[in-house]
Amino acid sequence: MAQRIIIMGAAGRDFHNFNVYFRDNPAYEVVAFTATQIPYIENRRYPAELAGPRYPAGIPILAESELERLVRDERIDTAVFSYSDVTYDHVMHVSARVMAAGANFMLLGPQQTMLPSTKPVVAICASRTGAGKSQTSRAVVRVLRELGQRVVSVRHPMPYGNLVAQAVQRFAAMDDLVEHRVTIEEREEYEPHIMAGGVIYAGVDYERILRQAEAEADIVIWDGGNNDLPFFKPDLWVTVIDPHRADHGLRYFPSEVNLRMADVFVINKVETASFEQIEQARELALQLNPSAICIDAASPIFVEESAAIRGKRVLVIEDGPTLTHGEMKYGAGWVAARRFGAAEIIDPKPYAVGTIAETFNKYPETGPILPAMGYSDQQVADLEETIRRTPADVVLIATPIDLRRLIEIDKLALRVRYELQEVGEPTLHQVLGDFVAAHAGAGEPVAELAI
Repeated sequence: MAQRIIIMGAAGRDFHNFNVYFRDNPAYEVVAFTATQIPYIENRRYPAELAGPRYPAGIPILAESELERLVRDERIDTAVFSYSDVTYDHVMHVSARVMAAGANFMLLGPQQTMLPSTKPVVAICASRTGAGKSQTSRAVVRVLRELGQRVVSVRHPMPYGNLVAQAVQRFAAMDDLVEHRVTIEEREEYEPHIMAGGVIYAGVDYERILRQAEAEADIVIWDGGNNDLPFFKPDLWVTVIDPHRADHGLRYFPSEVNLRMADVFVINKVETASFEQIEQARELALQLNPSAICIDAASPIFVEESAAIRGKRVLVIEDGPTLTHGEMKYGAGWVAARRFGAAEIIDPKPYAVGTIAETFNKYPETGPILPAMGYSDQQVADLEETIRRTPADVVLIATPIDLRRLIEIDKLALRVRYELQEVGEPTLHQVLGDFVAAHAGAGEPVAELAI
């Protein structure tokens, strides 16, 4: 008899694991997905159009809080853990819940879930959410273009809407963001690539996405999410490390896998971390993977009208996931406010409304910063109202996109931007130059990296 399976996820890795490992495997019957971390992704179905002929009614997606009941009532044999950016303690506590309810607990590894490509793949992963993958991905794309390569990026999934419509999405113009009705979280990842003249894919069915990307690229970039593993088998595996959280690579799942399997470490934020933090990050990473190349990098900030910050009460808005399940207490906006002489950084918590207040209740350790939550129209409206109620003179927008185009802000609002800059050698240009030379004209993936 087929094993009865629950896949535990957060609308991303879980769907991919199903597609590549379980969908067409008669040894398993997937009874349900569970969902956590991201709001509004439960109480729907993984559609029959994507689930395949073995699942003509689709597959229900339920809250992870129902895990024990599902294991017992549905006679589940195995629960498959399929989301990222959680502590090892969290993973093992979940495994205890599963086992106590009567089922086995399973983790799938990268070799079982990474799709091979006919084109060379560069994967950008990280030790934690908020380490700096996005600016690293943009820098890698820029360098590869300078080296004469046609580059297409593929982003880790964020399928928060209609899953059938989102199966394969291609973004090459700003109008594509409107057509696909993307959330703020999606726009933050796609828009910078479009603004730089690039093409980026995302969606649900990554086999189909990969084949389309290969058709228009010399090199495919895997632009990872959270601290998750690549969905495509890399020929160059880059792991970005945040030295402010140096030990998180050994405490969060699946960070350590990214560290152990990397070809290149990018130790980011060296301009704000202490020497001791930087060296701790380097030492821990090289203990796990002594053959990896280390690139030191900074993410310097650039602020519009920085003089307008001095002496003012400032509200700082940062990337939502980085502050919530990424657990960062502050980011580039907070640094900018301090650096340019803000009289006070206003804590938005007392002024938060609706779903933003709920976010602060769920993540009480968030610092005096407003997470740019926008998974729904209601969250966007609540974000706008929270900004209106907060008694600040200046709003610093440190998200990857310009929120002023999406919401009304009734105060002086300034952008805070940041891009990756290597410090010393080796540089991305040197490493990627060797990579391109080794893979020039490659029709099939190269088994070993030669740099």
